[in-house]
Amino acid sequence: MSTQPVMLITGASSGIGAETARAAAKEGYRLVLAARSADKLAGLQQELGGAEKVLTVQCDVQNGDDQKQMVTRALDAFGRIDAVFANAGRGGEPGGFSGADPDVWKDMILTNILGVGITIQVCLPALRESRGHLLLTGSAAGRTTIPGSMYSASKWAVSAIGYGVREELRGSGIRVTLIEPGMVDTPFFDEPPSHALKPEDIANAVMYAVAQPAHVDVNEILVRPTPATRTD
Repeated sequence: MSTQPVMLITGASSGIGAETARAAAKEGYRLVLAARSADKLAGLQQELGGAEKVLTVQCDVQNGDDQKQMVTRALDAFGRIDAVFANAGRGGEPGGFSGADPDVWKDMILTNILGVGITIQVCLPALRESRGHLLLTGSAAGRTTIPGSMYSASKWAVSAIGYGVREELRGSGIRVTLIEPGMVDTPFFDEPPSHALKPEDIANAVMYAVAQPAHVDVNEILVRPTPATRTD
């Protein structure tokens, strides 16, 4: 059986997830790529080495059965999971607390919070076996107050999940890293932001964390774009 490490990434079809897959492939990882878009995943699989090196799984992170199947297929294909990047998330909430559509809130909360929780739960047995690495996509928005933003509230929750699961796993050998990007130019936005990080910048942060020796646990990486103008 191959000794190449295995990284599982949710929300892998575009943006930060796809760029992290590319970066991990360059470092010799076999990949389990999960997302709702099977077509985009198929293109990534072909790009990154085919079915021998890349397993794709159509998965809605809100669905526990989908996520259980994701882990089962990963272990059937590769026999192990060494790193899990719980990256799936969504935004989109015009109107603030005064006028946003509660159905949009519901979908966002179920993806950004429940989905992350399920990913952690279903992947932990494999990570305990490998003494692996759990990474969560939080946000700079989860460290500050943004007026009217339920998205920000959901990312505060992800920060709390990261802190909580790290304490739960203390002594297990599993490392836990919160990746907290500022504005990133991804399909997350309807219009590309004028001043933003690139998805590969966040992929670099992920790969920095996983590249550290086993005794080094990088708890948080907050990455923001360099300010365009002075603010002092």
